Amino acid sequence: MAAAVWTDRGRRAVAVVGTVTRSRSSHTALKSQYDALVIGGGHNGLVAAAYLQKGGLKTAVLERRHVLGGAAVTEEIFPGFLFSRCSYLLSLLRPHICADLELKKHGLKVYLRDPHAFTPLLEEGVNGAPPRSLTLGSDMAMNQMEIGKFSQKDAKAFPDFVAHLEKLAGAIQPLLDASPVDIPGVTTESLRKRLAAAKTLMPIVKCGLKLGRNIPDFYEIITAPIMKILNRWFESEPLRATLATDAVIGAMTSPSNPGSGYVLLHHVMGELEKEKGAWGYVEGGMGGVSQAIASSARSYGVDIFTEKDVGQVLVGSDGAAKGVVLKDGTEIHSKVVLSNATPHVTFKNLTPQAALSPEFIKTVDQIDYTSPVTKINVAVDKLPNFLASPTPDDKPGPHHQCSIHLNCESVELLETAYKEAINRRPSARPMLEMTIPSVLDPTLAPPGCHTVSLFTQFTPYHIEGREWTDQDREAYADTAFDWVEQYAPGFKKSVVGRDILAPPDLERIFGLTGGNIFHGSMSLDQLYLARPLPFLSDYRSPIKGLYLCGSGSHPGGGVMGSPGWNAALAVMADLKRR
Repeated sequence: MAAAVWTDRGRRAVAVVGTVTRSRSSHTALKSQYDALVIGGGHNGLVAAAYLQKGGLKTAVLERRHVLGGAAVTEEIFPGFLFSRCSYLLSLLRPHICADLELKKHGLKVYLRDPHAFTPLLEEGVNGAPPRSLTLGSDMAMNQMEIGKFSQKDAKAFPDFVAHLEKLAGAIQPLLDASPVDIPGVTTESLRKRLAAAKTLMPIVKCGLKLGRNIPDFYEIITAPIMKILNRWFESEPLRATLATDAVIGAMTSPSNPGSGYVLLHHVMGELEKEKGAWGYVEGGMGGVSQAIASSARSYGVDIFTEKDVGQVLVGSDGAAKGVVLKDGTEIHSKVVLSNATPHVTFKNLTPQAALSPEFIKTVDQIDYTSPVTKINVAVDKLPNFLASPTPDDKPGPHHQCSIHLNCESVELLETAYKEAINRRPSARPMLEMTIPSVLDPTLAPPGCHTVSLFTQFTPYHIEGREWTDQDREAYADTAFDWVEQYAPGFKKSVVGRDILAPPDLERIFGLTGGNIFHGSMSLDQLYLARPLPFLSDYRSPIKGLYLCGSGSHPGGGVMGSPGWNAALAVMADLKRR
């Protein structure tokens, strides 16, 4: 392994291209003038830069950290172990972006997972048999056999439920790859501008036509508690709870709260290798997708820099963005600036407050960034062996490649964990989503060892009104490990290192305001025309020449590439009008 840059607490960041792991830095000199500057080298910022450069604008990306990728990054936290330190699964990378930027040519390789989900139960096996578990994948007959262990009625209903969700999710596709409707253009501009703005209605018209008679069902799933829908379809608790986890993942909400249905739909609308709803592991970790986009962007001529921390957006006397000034005092000028940071960071930290109205700043303060997530990255010297599906000789079984749902065998457990966090305490029995990407990707860990990701909920940003301490982090991780141990005895002894990222850590390291992985809550009041604010959904800001290109914009967190692509289109359209 080539030498890399060591970071705080002994960590080092790595760039991954194919199966090669190495440090990566730009040898291009930073110029004083560009056509476009992108703040933040996350995947959306890199996508925006690639399209802007393809459109003829000399573009540079300025990343404050020592490694590209934002939340989609690979880091060697412990020697020999490579982790997708924040984001950990791939699905919602838009196919047209993957094709346009030739990401496979630039090193992107994905391991599809099948089966997809494994939910073991904590129970005594009957007559010496292992405890029961529920495994779901692409094989519908196998899914029905698994569900049939709990309810034959549910097994029969499951194919219709999946088809129903796929129809609803498929209808949304036109909305993901287009800017929201231009309401001011359609309603208040001149006739010529109204006709031009009417084109922005087409995606929502296509969505409505694809939904057809299912429009009431779509309305219900985006507004209702997911339990209202799941209770109508199913009776078995493990199935309902397993499905409910996708309705709360990354969101400070419970399955009984209105709007949780949309979060579920958001997580089934993805596509990977032309397989609907599939999720996979990127070879070398999630940094692999960021590096592939960066490689593509560089091939078009984008200048990409790490350790360039932007202090402020430069705003001229005419009220327009003129470039940025780095924290070291370096000024870089440009025609336009795109921010891949959250709306909060963009408008509260990077934009001169005098350039924004007090009313606007007040509305920015009202964006919800509440996060329930604590991410724990674990290095182990032995594969976890689950009581519900034991495997001999440390050999991985099909269930090891899944999202492994622990403490998820009943909806009541999820509700209780949520209520504890709402009362400002970390959950005593947290919802745990375990993934072991090294089962499919051997480049991530030394032989016989594995990298384990624990995406855990529910934890508050502050614990009973105070900040997290190191003792709090360790105590919470101990709690999580104690629960894993009950499902997979021997797990705690196998741990050789752990990296605990509570919500404040996700904010500090990755710039995720509030620790929110979506750059803002995916609630109905912060989606589509209202993302991130009702008058700020077209990627343009009140500062002429300053644009949002991150996940805080439509279509939101997880839909990789679309905000960056749409923002680049907005920039090109505006420059064409000048």
